[in-house]
Amino acid sequence: MSQPGIVADTAKALILARGGIIRTREAISLGIHPRTLYSLRDCGELEQLSRGFYQLKGRKPLEYPDLVTVALRVPNGVLCLVSALSFHEMTTQIPHSVSVALEKGAEQPGIEYPPVTVFRVSPSCFRVGIETHQLDGVPVKIYSPEKTLVDCFKFRNRIGMDIVLEALRLYRHRTQKNLHALMQYAEVCRVASVMKPYLEAML
Repeated sequence: MSQPGIVADTAKALILARGGIIRTREAISLGIHPRTLYSLRDCGELEQLSRGFYQLKGRKPLEYPDLVTVALRVPNGVLCLVSALSFHEMTTQIPHSVSVALEKGAEQPGIEYPPVTVFRVSPSCFRVGIETHQLDGVPVKIYSPEKTLVDCFKFRNRIGMDIVLEALRLYRHRTQKNLHALMQYAEVCRVASVMKPYLEAML
């Protein structure tokens, strides 16, 4: 239950204690009245990152604003494909939307900005290869380089083989590779037979 008695300075301290980013629902649960939150926004003390998400002004600019926003807004999703390739430096593509994997049957995320492209995957394929990275103080789930490469082959018709082959070439030059995990994920996601000729030719 919200407590109107919490003043702006206390509200700012509570937000700062949580890394300077907060969502409306969390603010209310901490006792920050919506009027206080909107007042801080209107006077420029808070910047609106996305609907229902705010950042304290003066905080160091986010290095990964889109990825962080999506991680907060879609907590049951995992960043994948071109977004994960970009994070792992396995593509020269500039993502025009944030690619998010969701289990089949999961609720469609209601997010207006940044633009999001959803990829539905089976539970067995969804749950493997997830890494959690701290980006701008926020835990963000991203598929590993190996799982991302497997996903590229799985969704090759949606993203294009040019992106897939570039990712494979850049993966080949990585100093750290886990070919055992790569093949395990390929088996789980049922693309091992598709990937094998390319791996034999390039790795």
